[in-house]
Amino acid sequence: MTLYSVRTCASALALGATLLASQALAKSDITIAMQLEPPHLDPTSAAAQAIDSVVYTNIFEGLTRFMGDGSVVPGLAEGWEISDDGTVYTFTLRDGVTFHDGSTMDAEDVKFSLDRATAEDSANAQKALFAGIESVEVVDPLTVKITLSEPNGNFLFNLAWGDAVIVAPESIDDIKTNPVGTGAYTFGDWVQGDSITLNRNPNYWGEQPALETATFKFISDPTAAFSAMMAEDVDVFDNFPAPENLPQFEADPRFQVLVGSTEGETILSTNNKQAPFDDIRVRQALAHAIDRQAIIDGAMFGYGTPIGTHFAPHNPAYVDLTENSAYDPEKAKAMLAEAGFADGFETTLHLPPPSYARRGGEIIAAQLAEVGIKAEIINVEWAQWLESVFKGKEFGLTIVSHTEPMDIGIYARPEYYFQYDSTDFQALMDTLNSTTDPDERTRLMGEAQRLIADDYVNGYLFQLAKLGVAKAGVQGLWENAPTAAIDLSAISWSE
Repeated sequence: MTLYSVRTCASALALGATLLASQALAKSDITIAMQLEPPHLDPTSAAAQAIDSVVYTNIFEGLTRFMGDGSVVPGLAEGWEISDDGTVYTFTLRDGVTFHDGSTMDAEDVKFSLDRATAEDSANAQKALFAGIESVEVVDPLTVKITLSEPNGNFLFNLAWGDAVIVAPESIDDIKTNPVGTGAYTFGDWVQGDSITLNRNPNYWGEQPALETATFKFISDPTAAFSAMMAEDVDVFDNFPAPENLPQFEADPRFQVLVGSTEGETILSTNNKQAPFDDIRVRQALAHAIDRQAIIDGAMFGYGTPIGTHFAPHNPAYVDLTENSAYDPEKAKAMLAEAGFADGFETTLHLPPPSYARRGGEIIAAQLAEVGIKAEIINVEWAQWLESVFKGKEFGLTIVSHTEPMDIGIYARPEYYFQYDSTDFQALMDTLNSTTDPDERTRLMGEAQRLIADDYVNGYLFQLAKLGVAKAGVQGLWENAPTAAIDLSAISWSE
């Protein structure tokens, strides 16, 4: 080989390396897999977690927002003042914010959004978040005054929920299929049953994110999820549905595994108004028939924290009440006999698609059978679950993970799908909402946890772990999930 050819070859190799490095640096798209497809894309009119996973902060923003560490920070409001009596919040909005259609976001849009959420015919799944709002007043285009009927120590927290995002009247009619927000990404395309694509918003008011395009791919089957990741067809699988495969990813240098916590209290939801579950002794029997650790080990391969009430263990106010409903099948049988069901009874167990529900449901049905309760398993798709269980309340038992942040207040809503109606609990929540002293709030939250545990409202199973798998070069993913979201703003590819 001549000196010339050696140099030419070396130059070609160097050029190739430069091009490869350039391509690596230029990578600005990502494919993120999810197990569930959203029923639509309006976070203000449905309880489906999958909606927020796609749109929260990406397409839609609120006055405040959650960060990955659970903190609440300014969003579309750059600041606020609170009156001395805690009932008036005056928000200063960011200047120069526009919706994706080019229209200006101002105080009128805030008023429209909150008035819509509080309206009598509101379809907002978390309408209780706004129950204390007495009035919303436009002071000027960048100032809005919200008056509450009484102080609410959770108000800024409540406004950070996906259910409280700011929408515009001009685009509200098509929000479910063509969402128009103020976020760093615009809606691109939705191939039903396959994927949703978002594109970077060049007119975003804040810092431009690194990714130009994000595709959310829907893969419901755990086996298919594993195959898609191993084949590198997707870059990230948020809430990976096959925990048994995580050791393989951990041993593979192509991937990283992120194990964190969520706000998801996974529960055996019980229809408190349907016989025989309207009898506390039957609900207590259910609770004692369940072996939580067996469910965590069998359905989640050890990932998950046992809970004895509807509260996240990582919250400083959490009270460990697992012993209150410890696994005791003999006690369960005795409670059933006392309630008049010595020979047991039959009921239904509706299971939505997530692995924790389908796999956990099989284990729970077997455990209930041991004490004489025959639970007929009915597998339903997510849209069916929302329609028949959540809205229609046509169920005996179901399994679901409640991923909304610190949502124990749902137990103060008698119309909520598990239909628990306790005036004591409702009064307790009223007191909590009007209390601002941190120590007193902690005490009241503990009291609330004990009350629903003592009433055996639901079977409390475990706190859902956040199990994510991603290619090694992806950075900026949330390790924990303080709310249901896949925040694209900090995600990028390492060089």
